[in-house]
Amino acid sequence: MPRLLIIDDDKDICTVLSKFLTKNNYEVDVAHRGDEGLKLLRTHDYTLILCDYRLPDFTGVEMLRKIKLLQPSVAVIIITGYSDVRTAVETFRYGANDYVTKPLYPDELLVTIRETIAKNEKRNSSEVENTPEVRKNKVHAEPLNYIVGKSVQSQTVQRYIELIAPSDMSVIINGETGTGKEFVAQSIHRYSKRANYPFVAIDCGALPKELAGSELFGHIKGAFTGAVNDKQGSFEVANGGTIFLDEIGNLSYENQIKLLRVIQERRIKRIGATKDIPIDVRIIAATNEDLTKSVKEGRFREDLYHRLNEFKIQLSPLRERKDDILIFANYFLEKANQALHKNVKSFSPEVLTQITNYFWYGNLRELNNVVRRSVLLTVGDEVQSDSLPQEIIQAHSTLILPGDMADDSVGLLKSIAGSAERQAIIDVLEKVNYNKSKAAELLKIDRKTLYNKLKLYNIHA
Repeated sequence: MPRLLIIDDDKDICTVLSKFLTKNNYEVDVAHRGDEGLKLLRTHDYTLILCDYRLPDFTGVEMLRKIKLLQPSVAVIIITGYSDVRTAVETFRYGANDYVTKPLYPDELLVTIRETIAKNEKRNSSEVENTPEVRKNKVHAEPLNYIVGKSVQSQTVQRYIELIAPSDMSVIINGETGTGKEFVAQSIHRYSKRANYPFVAIDCGALPKELAGSELFGHIKGAFTGAVNDKQGSFEVANGGTIFLDEIGNLSYENQIKLLRVIQERRIKRIGATKDIPIDVRIIAATNEDLTKSVKEGRFREDLYHRLNEFKIQLSPLRERKDDILIFANYFLEKANQALHKNVKSFSPEVLTQITNYFWYGNLRELNNVVRRSVLLTVGDEVQSDSLPQEIIQAHSTLILPGDMADDSVGLLKSIAGSAERQAIIDVLEKVNYNKSKAAELLKIDRKTLYNKLKLYNIHA
């Protein structure tokens, strides 16, 4: 029976979820503080952890780092309020598998848990015997859930995929969290001559520094405390195929050196071993940060960057390719109907307008979650506006500014609508360390207008 751990300081939520999940054949433990949860992690193995982002003693990111150190392969779902979606999306850099937003709906949560466990088990099962027969069966058992948008950006990306796939060139995929970097990498693999060999995905952000070398390159029995058996690394498992290194910028400097050696010599050495193992692997790396900036700051090796950057694909955020939003929304609608056993046929015209104009901080992942929740809450055949999160409804309602603000003093902000305007203000405030005078100056508005905007968008600064 899968064993789950809920870490949340809201005792009512813990009680309701524990009873519901127990009825659905899960063994459930509960902790109300981060340190209580970590204590349980030291004594029990878990299939999945539900962790609130805001705990009395730790943030979600701090908890993720500690969780992944104790149990690197466990799946983690972050619980957050919808207003914190942007923050929740950032936790993917540190190993989160998904997030759910409050209020929690048991049926939706159950679907998310089942999907997350299935995906995590599939990823963890990549450590199999490295034989051609297993490779072939493994690859063809994995369907590719990748659809191509109709926007200029999406069509360009697809053209690049088809162009670069037949070669053995290393590729860097750059884009915000949730833009579909792994799906692009899978597509490159499927179009390549390596398609009948493994595609192995590694989340470098979720790899604890102490275990990254073992996960990537393997180890022999007795190499360190806890190494009770020989272990193949991901590069060995991917031999003949493709290895996808997500969040490559999070790789430690020491392991960057090891990776550079692998690329140059096409050999790996397990930790504790004396012999090299030849490998033939294509490397696709992904990042949501500017690696050239990391190189200048000394956080990423320049020679490794140039080795990886034989070809670059830039993925645009969803808000910059509005032509794709409805395509993906309808695709996610179909998926949600299947998962939730419903038959919602379409979106109302008002909803179509609202989701098209929303900022989508979490890109495709956020859109998928919103559509699924909306389908769950829909009673008839058509998704209505009241099924959307309030933040999306409110963002749409602020597209037309109040009359007392619609003057020349709005300046730069006048051209930015709704949620985009709110985010622009937050970004500038963070840049100037919340100095409102400097923020108003950069935004080319007066302080009074800025204060009105802060109140309008419920920004506490």
